[in-house]
Amino acid sequence: MTAHATTAGGGPFGLSLCVLASGSSGNCSVLVWRAGPGSPRRVVLLDAGLSPRRTASLLADRGIRADEVDDIVFTHLDTDHCHPGWGHAIRPGGWRTRFRVHKRHLGRAERMGLLFRHTEPFGDDLRVDDALSARICTLAHDSLGVAAFRFEAQGPEGRTHLGYATDLGYVTKELTAMLAGVDVLAIESNYCARMQIESDRPEFLKRRIMGGSGHLSNAESADAAGEIGPTGSLVLLHLSRQCNTPERAAAAHAGAGRPVVVSSQHEPTGWIAARAGAAAAGSGVEPVRFPRSLFGAHA
Repeated sequence: MTAHATTAGGGPFGLSLCVLASGSSGNCSVLVWRAGPGSPRRVVLLDAGLSPRRTASLLADRGIRADEVDDIVFTHLDTDHCHPGWGHAIRPGGWRTRFRVHKRHLGRAERMGLLFRHTEPFGDDLRVDDALSARICTLAHDSLGVAAFRFEAQGPEGRTHLGYATDLGYVTKELTAMLAGVDVLAIESNYCARMQIESDRPEFLKRRIMGGSGHLSNAESADAAGEIGPTGSLVLLHLSRQCNTPERAAAAHAGAGRPVVVSSQHEPTGWIAARAGAAAAGSGVEPVRFPRSLFGAHA
């Protein structure tokens, strides 16, 4: 995977993604945008399902201070995407970031104590600054749904695009149209259908996950990625520890001609750079990348 030149502690120049953790025990990714040497760096967290302390530690390992985080953008507010500790961390003297919550989630945000002067709702679009913004569509997930994003960064070499979609009940034409041709696609590949069916999970849970308002199977994720057609890397999110394996998830996406990165609950990915026109760059396809320690005991 070809990356831009790295900054001094903070990822490549351009638009880049690192998945800090992804799974049922907590989801958090960091998106960094920097046009080049001497330009300001923008830092966005996508979900905050880890404790503020753990998040700060993982960011520090990547050369990012907590007070550099401009926005925390929530796909939805389930506790594995919004850790309860954030209700205290954002108070005066804590993190200085804005909370960005979809307008349909504002009622839940209020019940969770997350509505502060820093909290800003979004609808069909979201703006971090003049050079970094996102288009949004909502999809089914449990009762309130989930937001998916197409981030766009405008730099001196043109526009780069990154898609981020997790906890999807099912894939819609609106989603595939919105994400079509992104440079990097991060999408959930939650379960292997056979493992799910044969598991000892209660039937109501299987119906919730597989019934159109839960999660995507490996096959559904692969079909969606095929329709979207990212020009660069594919990042697989939110693998089930009980009903999936990284090998099964990656195998479902094999043969697509693009690098695949499988995220983990326990170990962050490397920096994944979004490069405009990556498919035409002729850099070749690298083997599937797994973090060194993908899973602990099944949950």
